[in-house]
Amino acid sequence: MDKILNREEGRLLAERIAKEAGVNVRECYQCGKCSAGCPMADSFDLMPRQVIHCLQLGDMEEIFKSKSIWLCASCHTCSERCPHEIDVATLMEKCRIEAQAKGYCGQEDVKLFNDIFTETIRYFGKSQEVILEGAYNVASGHLVQDMENVPKMLKKGILRPEMNTVRDKDAIKKIMEKTEEGGAVK
Repeated sequence: MDKILNREEGRLLAERIAKEAGVNVRECYQCGKCSAGCPMADSFDLMPRQVIHCLQLGDMEEIFKSKSIWLCASCHTCSERCPHEIDVATLMEKCRIEAQAKGYCGQEDVKLFNDIFTETIRYFGKSQEVILEGAYNVASGHLVQDMENVPKMLKKGILRPEMNTVRDKDAIKKIMEKTEEGGAVK
């Protein structure tokens, strides 16, 4: 696991993340609207505004060690509420990607879920909830987690036992490969 050894390295990394997200973190004046609207805030150890403050300071180690970037639901409520139109959700995602690349993981179950989710999309072309839930439960050791909800979800049509695929799975694979490479999809 690579560690950020000093503030200068952290500052440069924070600047790169902000640039990739198309955000000027200096515009944030810590009003807290992003944090107040966050549906995951009660589970966070760093509120969205605190993540931005850490980016302003170049304190990437604090961000990478937090569980907040892993628990972010990417709902974009924070970004929508920001009076300076700072795309907080994209910053959280970029921080999560960078943390993973450097070997940090504040929430193993979230990483496991994301990995399984990505693989089901790569294989089927779209999410297969039944397979996703089953594979996650087995891999995480939570074998019967959420099973009491399955009959209700089947009855309401939220889950379906039949496979739900796309016509051109290869196109989805190509999109995923390009995004993983960081390139443009053509």
